[in-house]
Amino acid sequence: MSKKISYKDAGVDRDLGDQFVENIKAKVMSTYNADVLHGVGGFASLYKCGDRLLAAGTDGVGTKLKLAQHLNIHDSIGIDLVAMCANDILCTGARPMFFLDYFATGKLELSVSEAIIKGIVQGCLESELALIGGETAEMPGLYAHGEYDLAGFAVGELMPEELLDGSHFEDGDHLISLASSGFHSNGYSLVRKLLQETETDLLKQALTPTRLYWKLIKQLKSEGFIKGLAHITGSGVLNIPRMNGNFDYFLENVPALSSLPKVVQTVCERSQLEADELYQTFNMGMGMVLVTDKPLEIESYLMAKQESYEWLGTIKKGSGQVQLKNNGNWLKF
Repeated sequence: MSKKISYKDAGVDRDLGDQFVENIKAKVMSTYNADVLHGVGGFASLYKCGDRLLAAGTDGVGTKLKLAQHLNIHDSIGIDLVAMCANDILCTGARPMFFLDYFATGKLELSVSEAIIKGIVQGCLESELALIGGETAEMPGLYAHGEYDLAGFAVGELMPEELLDGSHFEDGDHLISLASSGFHSNGYSLVRKLLQETETDLLKQALTPTRLYWKLIKQLKSEGFIKGLAHITGSGVLNIPRMNGNFDYFLENVPALSSLPKVVQTVCERSQLEADELYQTFNMGMGMVLVTDKPLEIESYLMAKQESYEWLGTIKKGSGQVQLKNNGNWLKF
């Protein structure tokens, strides 16, 4: 590539998306009642239900769908759909309960739709979610032949004392990242712009499904290791302060680019983007970031389980800033 290509160049304006959320926030909040504990802005919304809380999250797969359609590989994309919703509700401290999906297409093709559902079922089984329903819509004229879109939502439950809201953070708590499986389901408008349709091996790597974290998170929670969780999706490291905006987050040691999948290295190199832009677009190997006050214990546990992780750094009281060390220089977000 001869010129730098950003996410905005690929057609995605993050700032405009943020402005949209700000513009609609008041209208959305006008619908709230006394049982809404947390709405717009978190990883998942929280609703009081008797003596417990319900956590709900919704998402899609984005333009990663275009890769699945181009390669005619449709089973793994269902895993992505579940993961993007399930991983979000985990950040509240919730246990997954159930999932629903929405599948829209121009014309129903049984082999394609059944492959998609196969992936959704696999994702639900791994996340211990009951797939209790969904909707299938044929809309000729809206979608071209072979095109489809997916959306879904997940609901989990937790007791109030289990809530991970960052209120127990303290200066010096540690940041640890659990490895991603690749790009997950973010940044694909840029990924697709930087890969050629003939680069089948790289495209298949880019189709690697989003990692599902529930079973590992459940184990870490049971050991009392987790004080906060951040799912690293769109906007990259800017997701980290969503745990608690009254702290600053110092990432002294992030995964090396050379340790990431070949397709991630290729896209980052071809984009010619500076590090600050890359870390606001992709997860860069950090699929889930957690805050702990037991770094030695959690690292010992992860090593024993042969889980891939990275000790990132520490936190201290501040204003929600992320500082990341890259090639000896500190970047501020």
